Amino acid sequence: MGESERSAQPRTSGQQHREPQVSIVVPARNEAAYLPATLSSVAGLETDRSYEVIVVDGDSADETAAIAREYGATVLEGPGTSIAAGRNRGAERARGEWLAFVDADTVVRQHYLDTLVGYAERNDLAAASSRCRITGPRRAKLMEATINHVFSRLSRPILPGFNFLIRRETFDAHGGFPAVSNEDTAFSRRLARTERTGYCPAVLVESSGRRIAERGLTGTLVHYARLDWGRIRSTNG
Repeated sequence: MGESERSAQPRTSGQQHREPQVSIVVPARNEAAYLPATLSSVAGLETDRSYEVIVVDGDSADETAAIAREYGATVLEGPGTSIAAGRNRGAERARGEWLAFVDADTVVRQHYLDTLVGYAERNDLAAASSRCRITGPRRAKLMEATINHVFSRLSRPILPGFNFLIRRETFDAHGGFPAVSNEDTAFSRRLARTERTGYCPAVLVESSGRRIAERGLTGTLVHYARLDWGRIRSTNG
């Protein structure tokens, strides 16, 4: 199937017909259990910035697409080959000058857009993430600490894909997320070679820790922490 006929209009506070400043892209495959909380949090954003919501359904066998339509999102349907492909497909459809990639098991705080986009604009960043809270077992809390206190201090910061803000022109110039393992790591490290990227110090999202093991983020941490150990030590000191 192609793009849903029931496309969402840009979301604003009182100005329903403005072009969106931000496109929130949510890749989803069989996420009926998690997606309502994600889209409910997005619907509850407190902002004067106009935004649109695009859910990229990866050939789900459950009610993922129907749930997205219930929340007024634009629904794109595709083969679901990878989360990177889903994000890139959403970006192709997006109209905003900023792209905010949020995973289907991630809940955003009410001031997510104003705080994160404002931080990026004030600091002239091409891409940014923020501190987060990750739910789940002890291993998930280790990953939370890693993202909040280590990834941001690397010489080329790792921006997690579940909370990844980037200027549209920068995304296009760098070709989007690559079709590799740990695509968010590869993309954010590549960006930081030539672009200013960084972390907002506020905790702006809460995400599930269910995929940490399969994504291998702990191993990624060890590798890049070794490369950037001098920077991490100096910023901690």
